[in-house]
Amino acid sequence: MKNISPIIKILKKEYPKVPPALIYSNVFELLISVILSAQCTDARVNMVTPVLFKKYKNPATLAKANLNDIEKIIRSTGFYKSKALSLKETAKTITVKFDGKVPKTMIELLSLRGVARKTANVVLGHGYGKSEGIVVDTHVKRLSFRLGFTKNTNPLKIERDLMEIIDKKDWIWLPNALIHHGRKTCNARKPDCPNCPLNKLCQKNLDS
Repeated sequence: MKNISPIIKILKKEYPKVPPALIYSNVFELLISVILSAQCTDARVNMVTPVLFKKYKNPATLAKANLNDIEKIIRSTGFYKSKALSLKETAKTITVKFDGKVPKTMIELLSLRGVARKTANVVLGHGYGKSEGIVVDTHVKRLSFRLGFTKNTNPLKIERDLMEIIDKKDWIWLPNALIHHGRKTCNARKPDCPNCPLNKLCQKNLDS
């Protein structure tokens, strides 16, 4: 796609440094936060995790936690029973199998309950600074399609498309930039196209 470089250049100017919206202080907290963020806003997760992390400071304590107690704390994030079980089982696996440390490889992360490729990419990228893939959430999926980066709608296929056209050095930065742009300007319900810096390069506008 001919417009990739200009789009990346504009995004870097608009969003040079874009940290994750989730609030965490270590890799374990990042992992737990991302698991909780499934079908839930980052803002809601950030309201819940301070209580959770104060009570369960590491994998070992969370692994021993009463399931009902976890459920009560994370209830507002939705699907709380399934998430609570994922948190407890993941903490148990990290404690027993990985010596209390969040694993640093894609394969090992995917062995944890509640961890899919998107979650693993977030942990590897923002927890360990490793670019093994590109995070594809709802914002990245929508904007990648609108901008013409991909014609696919399946997250795994979108990730493959992005990995082929985006420089590896930008794999960690790009998703956060697209997420921020999606929230700020390219809203799903009412995109502010007239004031969008990507207006003239957006494939959606070029096709309309």
